[in-house]
Amino acid sequence: MEKYSVLMSLYKKEHPEYLRLALDSMINQTIRPDEIVLVEDGPLTDELYAVVEEYKPYLHIVINEKNLGLGLALNEGLKACKNELVARMDTDDISKPDRCEKQLKRFEEKPELAIVGSHIDEFVGTKENVISQRKVPTTSEDIYNYAKKRSAFNHPAVMYRKSAVLAEGGYSDLKRNQDVDLFGRMLFKGHEAENIDEALLWFRSSDELAARRKSWENTKSYIATIKKFWKMGYSSFSDYAMVAVAQTGMFILPAKMQNWVYKKFLRK
Repeated sequence: MEKYSVLMSLYKKEHPEYLRLALDSMINQTIRPDEIVLVEDGPLTDELYAVVEEYKPYLHIVINEKNLGLGLALNEGLKACKNELVARMDTDDISKPDRCEKQLKRFEEKPELAIVGSHIDEFVGTKENVISQRKVPTTSEDIYNYAKKRSAFNHPAVMYRKSAVLAEGGYSDLKRNQDVDLFGRMLFKGHEAENIDEALLWFRSSDELAARRKSWENTKSYIATIKKFWKMGYSSFSDYAMVAVAQTGMFILPAKMQNWVYKKFLRK
């Protein structure tokens, strides 16, 4: 099978033990990566530097002198990736052992694909404590239509073609929803994608994540992204209006009610 790179971005607020688990999950893939590109996005804590030093033999380290934010940091890392196929990974999640093997097989079967993702199992504390699953559309046509209004991928679980991402300008300089913006632009330009119909990654859920969802910054960013899709002719005005109303409504809801809506209607 084709060789692949892993792309991760690390900043100072990450948890050292979570980073260790994330790295282990990639190093121990059934088909091991050819390289792990880790972007140090600004200065880190001593504890994080210690973990990076421990795993240094496995890492190709890219250093940003100051924190650029996820999107721009990933762009820097992507430039350093030597392989065409790149597996995204976050520094607090855990990939299942055969995740990359299954994605590589899908690319081998369908070389026209630019993105291959999957569902994710959301957990709290340890990966054995799965509380929900985020399912995404699986076929190229369903993904194209779904992404006009909602995120059609689980960003930490995707593998994509470096050339396809760079062809559309890479990640935009956004504080939130960088992946929604990038993948929407790629789909609109005709790049094909699929999601494997199973969860290939354990996604760490937390109160901090719920707080980010509840933030006005995140709400405003998501609405602005779909507005951009409407302006460029991908989403319709009704798609944009629906998202604006739904996102604003979710923001207004009390946190407990918002979490109930997520679990009842947006998760399995």
